[in-house]
Formats: sequence, C-alpha cells, structure tokens
Amino acid sequence: MKDSVRLLVYLLATVLVGALLAPLLFWVAQLLAYYGFLSVLKRYDFETFFHRAVLIAAVLLLWPLVRALDIRGLTDLRLFANPHRWGDLVAGLLLSAIPLLCCGAILLATPIFSLRSAINWAGVGKAALAAAVVPFIEETFFRGLILGALLKTERSRMSIFVTSALYSIVHFLKAAEHTSSSVTWTSGFTSIAHAFGQFADPLLVIAGFTTLFLIGWILADARLQTRSLWLPIGLHAGWILAAGTFNKIALRRLIILPWLGKNLLVGIVPLAVAALTWLLMRGWLKYVDGRDA
Repeated sequence: MKDSVRLLVYLLATVLVGALLAPLLFWVAQLLAYYGFLSVLKRYDFETFFHRAVLIAAVLLLWPLVRALDIRGLTDLRLFANPHRWGDLVAGLLLSAIPLLCCGAILLATPIFSLRSAINWAGVGKAALAAAVVPFIEETFFRGLILGALLKTERSRMSIFVTSALYSIVHFLKAAEHTSSSVTWTSGFTSIAHAFGQFADPLLVIAGFTTLFLIGWILADARLQTRSLWLPIGLHAGWILAAGTFNKIALRRLIILPWLGKNLLVGIVPLAVAALTWLLMRGWLKYVDGRDA
C-alpha cells in the first residue's frame, strides 16, 4: 500500500472515530456540569466537542500511522537540525504578525472596524496561549508528518498542494453552531454533512478556503526552505497572535465578503497580506544565509 493511500486511510479513520467519540465527550461533559464539576462546560455546544473529538482521534491514531509509514526518525521526513532555529522562530513571528497588525491598524481608520471601549485582556491572554501551543501541534502534524510522508514520492509541488489543501479543508469545514440541537450517536456525522455546506457559497470559498490554502502553502514552503519546522511555527504563531489580539481590541462593524470576513485571516485583503509575508520571508531567507532555492 502506498504512503499516500495510508495517509488517506488515516484521515478517513480520524474523522470516523472523531464522529463516534464526539457524542460521548458531549454527554460526559454535560454529566460533569450537572453534578457541579466544570460547570463552564455548559457554555459549549456539540460542535465544539466534535472538533475536540477529531483532534483526540488524530492523536490516538498517530502512532499506528507512523508505524505504517515506516518512519524511524526525522530524516525520513526530510527534517534536519536547524542551527538557525531561534532566529527562524522570531523572524517568522515578526514577518507574519507585523504586516497583519499594520493591516488591522489601517482598517481601524475605516467604518469596518472600531476600537472596543474596553480591551478583553482575558481574550488577549487566550490568543497568546493559542499562539504558543497550536503552531507546535499543527506544524508537527501537517508540515512535519503529512508533508514529510508525501515528500517520499519525490514530487515536492504536488506534496505541498495536497498538504495545503488538506490544511485548508480541515480549518474551513466547520458546521454552524447548534447544528445538532438533540445529540445522538449520529450527531457527529450530521456535523460532517453540514460542514460541507460552506462550499455552496462561492464568496466563503474565495474569502476563507483560498486564504487558508495560501497560508498552508507558505508554511510548507518555509519548511522546505529551512528543512525544519521552526520558521513555519513562527509564522503560524504570528498569524494567530496578531489576528487573535486584534479581535479582542477591535470591534467588527461590517463584513464585506469576499474582501474581508469575520477576522483578519478571512478574505482577499488578508490573502494579499499573506502574500506580502511570503515575499518578505523569501527575501529574508535569501539575505541571511542564501537558503532561497
């Protein structure tokens, strides 16, 4: 069985296990909240638990995938020790965060956004925590394991395309809140069915899916240029931190799809900002150590 087929089986199994696990997680959370433990769990609807269940399934099935792909070390994934790791990490953070924050500052001068009367500091803290944790998990999975396994086919551009498409699909496919008003064992599959409904709206596809795809491609290119994950982790962290912080200090007044969606990472404007970050990244790599291919 080819590695690409093994990856496909893994992804399908992850979604299946996640769909079956989600109702159980939801019921356990409701039971804990009912008896006074972690009552905050009452705030979250089923879709939140479905997303967490898929993540848990991905982790549970990761070891069998590694064994199936016969991966014995980082070199099998075309990853190597990076002597520039801290410089790449900080540079990635700045190269993605600064252009996005500059874009946000410009938008504050328009009717689209306005400053909040009070900054949500707790939300800013959550954004910072997400920026510190999420990139390590997602870059290890998407640009580390998935892209590394696909690169064994010796088709770099196709490997980047598939990885970027998968990355954008995973983040784009989200069912609307309260899709499952009454949770049953089949609610997870209902969420999957409703998640694909977003593809029926061309504006959402242009504004959301396309931007995520470009971001995925930039992260993959950063990984290939440096042969490590430190630069993509920095880029990823900068985008999360900048977008998350801006959302907590600014209030959106208008949605002007496809130009700008619900946040600074959705729309044609963020697409252009991401492209600018890509150019800056390539220029920086070429300037510091000639790694531009």
